[in-house]
Amino acid sequence: MNLFKTSILASCLLIASSAMAQDGTIYPLETPAEPNAILLGTGGVENQPASETWFKQWGDPMARNITVATLTPFLPERGTATGAAVLVAPGGGFRWLSLKNEGWEVAEALAKQGIAAFVLKYRLRPTPESLDGFKESMNQTLTPPPTPQGETAPRPAQLDLSDQLEDAEAAYAMILDRAEEWGVDPKRLGMIGFSAGAGLTMHSTLNSKTMKLAFIGPIYGGMGPVEVPKDAPPMFNVIATDDFLFRGQFGVIDSWYKAGIPVEFHLYQNGGHGFGLGNPDRTSNRWFDAFIHWLDVNDFLAAK
Repeated sequence: MNLFKTSILASCLLIASSAMAQDGTIYPLETPAEPNAILLGTGGVENQPASETWFKQWGDPMARNITVATLTPFLPERGTATGAAVLVAPGGGFRWLSLKNEGWEVAEALAKQGIAAFVLKYRLRPTPESLDGFKESMNQTLTPPPTPQGETAPRPAQLDLSDQLEDAEAAYAMILDRAEEWGVDPKRLGMIGFSAGAGLTMHSTLNSKTMKLAFIGPIYGGMGPVEVPKDAPPMFNVIATDDFLFRGQFGVIDSWYKAGIPVEFHLYQNGGHGFGLGNPDRTSNRWFDAFIHWLDVNDFLAAK
């Protein structure tokens, strides 16, 4: 799994670098109420210098320095539930979470389709307390020294995702434990993630000893090849050609295909990175409809 772990770190650094390049302006935001968030009880973060804080960028609320993991349910209206459920992992390079664009909005859209959705607010790597310090630290981290001509750039260090995997496993266990209360069929519980959240989705699939996901949906995540477990779930994968994570790679798709496990792949002409449910006038805006159709065709939405 070393190749995959290395690709996760490289992808996360590129994600954050691109984000800062597009708009370095971030605004402080008062911590919003999360009345339905449920504590997962997975502990804190080692060597964390600051408390959880929120900021706004591109009009969306985002959180960083998360030390307490939570799970927020978004349940379908009575009489519309299919029994299917999805654990949703937002992205942000494991340094912040885009909780609205890649979490709450996605979960609300799933609930409208009769799918119980659960947003995972997982623990993050520490960042400086001040916004200026945060931005400066990201720029320093994401701007490596130039590589002399003719030499190969050093490979990034492996990223430890043990905290994040523990959070995902705790969320999965909680959903199973409360499945009857929440109207969830344990055999139709899957996971989707965006960017770094896609990396966590894949990491959970490849490494968890307790999660038996029915399906997965890595959305604009790393595309490098992986070692696919024999019992890996069907995969729905989305990325755009103008996403810096694509780079003409089809490794993870090829890995699933060669393992003989169902895989659906949507390569869109445009959309960039971090588009969530979609941005104006992009071909990638139809991915969510395709995902619901994929779930339906594969009988994940059939009430049982």
